[in-house]
Amino acid sequence: MISYRVHLKPDDNGTFLVTSPDFPELTTFGETREEALAHALGAFEEAIEARISDREEIPAPSKGKAKDIRVALPVQASVKVLLYRSMLESGIRKAELARRMSIHKQEVDRILDLNHATNLAKIEHAFEVLGKKLLIDVRDADDKAA
Repeated sequence: MISYRVHLKPDDNGTFLVTSPDFPELTTFGETREEALAHALGAFEEAIEARISDREEIPAPSKGKAKDIRVALPVQASVKVLLYRSMLESGIRKAELARRMSIHKQEVDRILDLNHATNLAKIEHAFEVLGKKLLIDVRDADDKAA
């Protein structure tokens, strides 16, 4: 899964402010630390959706330190981000991906939509037509490398 660093700091109103060095446009807050981090996930998804819509790059997570606070994207969102990055690297637009996959462009929009549950076989096929291979890995929940 892709996880991004966040800065979480209490503000003067008794809430927690969340920002990210990887997404300067991301700012959210919550009444509690947990609520702020939950809102941060939604804010990351919105920022990523906006970047995809505007055909902008999605940054790789910055390294940081082991003690840094991170917000992990869900697995399917992570895979979709990797697919979108692969498209940008290859110079492939949505219309060309649709042609290569023999599907309509609107279906590519759904594949890249973080809020749309996409069949894994369809995502795997998208990677294949880009000359990529999707690999899956399972680790212990306490594995810091995950």
